[in-house]
Amino acid sequence: MAKSGYKPILLERGDDAKTRQEKVEAFWEGKALNPNSNVQFGEGGAGTFSDGKLNTQVKDPYGRNREVLKRFVACGAKEEILYEQKPHIGTDVLIDVVINMRNEIISMGGEVHFNSKVENLIINNNQVEGVILENGKEIKSKVVVCAIGHSARDTFYMLRDKGINMEQKSFAVGFRVEHPQEIINEASYHEPYNEVLGAASYKLTYQSSYNRGVYSFCMCPGGYVVNASSEENSLAVNGMSYSDRGSHNANSAIICTIGPKDFGSEDVLAGVEFQRVLEKKTFNLCKGKVPVQLFEDFKKNKQSEQFGEFTPCIKGQYELSNLRGLYSKEIEESIIEAIDKFGNSIKGFNRPDAILSGVESRTSSPVRITRDENKESNIKGLYPCGEGAGYAGGITSAAMDGIKVAEEIARRYNNY
Repeated sequence: MAKSGYKPILLERGDDAKTRQEKVEAFWEGKALNPNSNVQFGEGGAGTFSDGKLNTQVKDPYGRNREVLKRFVACGAKEEILYEQKPHIGTDVLIDVVINMRNEIISMGGEVHFNSKVENLIINNNQVEGVILENGKEIKSKVVVCAIGHSARDTFYMLRDKGINMEQKSFAVGFRVEHPQEIINEASYHEPYNEVLGAASYKLTYQSSYNRGVYSFCMCPGGYVVNASSEENSLAVNGMSYSDRGSHNANSAIICTIGPKDFGSEDVLAGVEFQRVLEKKTFNLCKGKVPVQLFEDFKKNKQSEQFGEFTPCIKGQYELSNLRGLYSKEIEESIIEAIDKFGNSIKGFNRPDAILSGVESRTSSPVRITRDENKESNIKGLYPCGEGAGYAGGITSAAMDGIKVAEEIARRYNNY
């Protein structure tokens, strides 16, 4: 929008990237959670604390994917992402990239406001006319882009109460699984380490006997499992890597598909409540520490007492536990079947001491904020956008959706 001559106002509920990084690291060390500035919320969104994977399976006949990568390079990412098959830049580099993006927006006349959570919308005659911040300040505008991320549950409820059309959406839940990075390298390279190729990755899928899809998601070579909680007394995990992918473990989410039939209600936000119940149960297992369990013990429904031949790479406090009972029997047995099956593809994937941690519940948005062919919601001037709105699944696809929305707005105002 700024490059098209507009002066966009970006409202971020959390902190700037550097302040956010300090607060997240303090939380991992045992300090209190900040509900507005954490692994999910703050400058750069949930993607800032991730592996920084920039590949996507979205079909791209218009070159938006290429444009996203070019913008990243212009803001400090390595030029190799323009030609790598699976480009990634890592959390440490991403933080600098999003800061450079912010400074470029400001240099072109835009504004960026931190700790500025949108509490309400101003709507008259089915037309948005602005927003009201948590501190009571009003910002008037007939164009509001709603790019809220998949964890902005309070905002979902506000939108529902304002009459914004939404619908339930399927997503997936499961656990993080860790293995020594060497066994993943062996499966790909037939050697424990390759200096040129770096840490190997994988992608695995399985259809369980319960007719549920189970698959690896957000695989982080040489990465860390992270406590990614954003609500008090609740716990969710995610995965991230630094640019060197240098930890001794590989981790990935192993997740099972769920849908409206699992939510137990027809309420449009039933998927949100499904997540909340699950995350509260997980928090209570180890009083806020990340619960971890060996795969063999998970199969036996038995509390783990000690680690096997390797230990976890986790950002945040953790504790050995028993993860059984968090999900239904059908979901748990589907995950067990899948991990055992994946052992046929990657030798040692189902090793008894593979480490599970829970829970992975934020794989994608549990709702879709519906929009028309012009990317507009049922309220004129309100543009749902990105992963939280249900139209993307990762850094690059969300960025591409942002470009689409910006193009539509610019066309409408004859400046594109």
